[in-house]
Amino acid sequence: MARVPLYDVVVIGAGMIGAACADALARRGMRVAVLDRGPVVGGTTGAGEGNLLVSDKGPGPELELAVESLRLWRELAEDLGPRALEYEPKGGLVVARDRQAFTELQASARLQCLSGVTTVEVPADALGELEPHLAPGLAGGVHYPQDAQVQPALAAAALLRRARDTGRVHLLAATTVTGLSEGRVETDAHGTLLCASVVNAAGTWSGEIAALAGATLPVLPRRGFVLVTEPLPPLVRHKVYAADYVADVASGSADLQSSAVVEGTAAGPVLIGASRERVGFDRGLSVPVLARLAAQAAELFPALREVRVLRAYRGFRPYLPDHLPAIGPDPERPWLFQACGHEGAGIGLAPATARLVAQLLDGEQPFMDPAPFGPGRFGKEQA
Repeated sequence: MARVPLYDVVVIGAGMIGAACADALARRGMRVAVLDRGPVVGGTTGAGEGNLLVSDKGPGPELELAVESLRLWRELAEDLGPRALEYEPKGGLVVARDRQAFTELQASARLQCLSGVTTVEVPADALGELEPHLAPGLAGGVHYPQDAQVQPALAAAALLRRARDTGRVHLLAATTVTGLSEGRVETDAHGTLLCASVVNAAGTWSGEIAALAGATLPVLPRRGFVLVTEPLPPLVRHKVYAADYVADVASGSADLQSSAVVEGTAAGPVLIGASRERVGFDRGLSVPVLARLAAQAAELFPALREVRVLRAYRGFRPYLPDHLPAIGPDPERPWLFQACGHEGAGIGLAPATARLVAQLLDGEQPFMDPAPFGPGRFGKEQA
């Protein structure tokens, strides 16, 4: 009779969160299987921009998680090398279109400072020193030196590679989970996997995985598009976006939300986002949305009006109703750990999420209070 593999943890999902969890668990000496029904980074991670942001988060548990994550990303860049991740500590610049928006932005920045965020107020006449090609007439901005960028597919692959190099991590791609129960993960390609614990890092599909175990997790897809321009000489130095982007992130509306987020890349193209809308898993290309993004970007950087867009791509952010991820054990199934629902912040929050999961799973005192992320906060009526 063939032996059924025995793992300490089975991680479901080979995107950024799953890779970070596998790495954190393996470095604690645990034997881990990473499953994904597709390839590595075949879901939301592969369609991400790679944002590592504190600038778009208000005071609270998510910002605390982000501050710790950015610290861990810096450590990862030192350990693996910036090129392995395409790590760029470029900083962010949030700009205000009018005096009222600038006043609100300044007030928000002062509150963020209390949570360990470095902010620098930039008056209107100094914006050009940070971004020479920025449109005139803006009221001012706030510079966030801690904001950074990675290439998400490279970064996730690098973390998973480091995890596998420990000899404790087994990757099972093209493997669909068909059943979950305590101590057992049923799959289509590899039969039954025996394990002590399961980490649900399946991104937008985490609700389906949770349901296999009888748990409730109301994760919904929130579609977004990104435009990619032709390669350009250095044009945008930071990640630049208008202050109304923060309101779009916090909105619970199913309707289309869009505001310009513009940044250069190491390879030359400029990335333009960001749109949000709840349309299920509709992968259709929306030309009106793309046109709206392009127009909003050109309002910030007029030079982009003469630039060709080479392609556009889309992805689905894993949205939870209160805009906080689910991190930690299910209250009725302590063997099932959730690590999902980060919406558009999963890349940035991955290392600290993985650290929190590993600490909770290992019975160690966590670095922060995990209660706000508790999966039990969702009642069955939200399913």
